[in-house]
Amino acid sequence: MWLPTYATRGERLCRLAVVTFAFAVLAFLIGPLFIVFPLSVSKDPFFTFPIQDYSWRWYADFFENPRWTQSLVNSLVAAFFSTALATLFGTLAALGISRPGFPARKAVMALMISPMIMPVVIVAVGAYMFFGALGLTNTRTGLVLAHSALSIPFVVVTVLSALSTYDTNLTRAGASLGAGPVGVFFAVTLPLILPGIVSGALLAFAVSFDEVIVALFLTGAEQRTLPVQMFSGIRDQINPTIMAAASLLTTVSIALFVVLNLIRRVKRA
Repeated sequence: MWLPTYATRGERLCRLAVVTFAFAVLAFLIGPLFIVFPLSVSKDPFFTFPIQDYSWRWYADFFENPRWTQSLVNSLVAAFFSTALATLFGTLAALGISRPGFPARKAVMALMISPMIMPVVIVAVGAYMFFGALGLTNTRTGLVLAHSALSIPFVVVTVLSALSTYDTNLTRAGASLGAGPVGVFFAVTLPLILPGIVSGALLAFAVSFDEVIVALFLTGAEQRTLPVQMFSGIRDQINPTIMAAASLLTTVSIALFVVLNLIRRVKRA
């Protein structure tokens, strides 16, 4: 928000400093994108900048190399199923927590969102020990369950935000017309909180698709996800195919961000 015309010189300078700092942080965050995308279309087999010649060979190498394509499939499969589980259980948890008189709401909420604030490496070690005892390491099932645990808090937060504006009188009105709890949920509650559920699902998909630390602990060669394959490529043999993979990951993240903002605009309207 711009300052009024009667703002003092000090206020204007302060405003200018804040705006300058904000743009500097933004440039620091998105600056790497202006290097990753050009390097992914560089003809040179080494990381050289500025680019001398352009080629799509690294994207072709990505889609022709079974290791890269299989890792992409693994990431998509894990993200899809973990999103489905996180959306289901996160929505149910949010519905329960939002009910009046829910016992120990703050304590339960703190436990629900703990994966968001806890260092991921701690979650990864715990998941490795737990799933190792169950024989679920080096399996897609273990990866999906671990990513679901990381994603559920995002669904809970977004659905609770949607429920905070929900009028409970609508539930009572539906019940007074003879609808049961399930009928009221699908006919009344679900359509009103659907934008929050979809937003949470998109965030859950992004969390799983981009996650690397837990996947490093839980996956083997056959379950290796795209971020893990990129990490291994950087460690073992660096070539611009990694930049092509990074560009694809970034494109997916940007697309999810755009869709998420469109959903929020529709919700506000």
